[in-house]
Amino acid sequence: MNLLFEAARWAPSASNNQPWRFAYGLRGDEGFAKIAAALVPFNRDWAEKAAALVVVASRSTVIRPEQGEVPNPFHSFDAGAAWGFLALQAHLSGLITHAMGGFDAKALAASLNLPEGYVIHAVVAVGHQGKVEDLPEALQARETPSTRLPLSETVGRGGFV
Repeated sequence: MNLLFEAARWAPSASNNQPWRFAYGLRGDEGFAKIAAALVPFNRDWAEKAAALVVVASRSTVIRPEQGEVPNPFHSFDAGAAWGFLALQAHLSGLITHAMGGFDAKALAASLNLPEGYVIHAVVAVGHQGKVEDLPEALQARETPSTRLPLSETVGRGGFV
């Protein structure tokens, strides 16, 4: 796991604030159980089989010497970059990552002692690809590669498409 977090550590951030924070648990330990308990049942059904669960959060404010504590409008963008670096390193290490938005943020914040001023963005399952037949039947049909929009629908020269 440290290799994944080391990759995330080197993500770029606005003014080098590095607002991201991660909490994680390995399958079988108390941290994993706390994170899994906050997942919606649909996600818990498969995510409990992962080797690790990682919570991605970031501090929504920053302290500026001349202003004191002010909102950081880039905190979620920066946390997204850090999670992206983590996911890329996982892929390079032969692991699979799957980020989820289906969780009870309030319960998760309480159980993991999220500091005040931080926002939870996602829970990420990390592990090796399992067998499709080990999933609940309702999820097996969904195990196909995700499609992507063509660049012509997401990139515009000189303006947004």
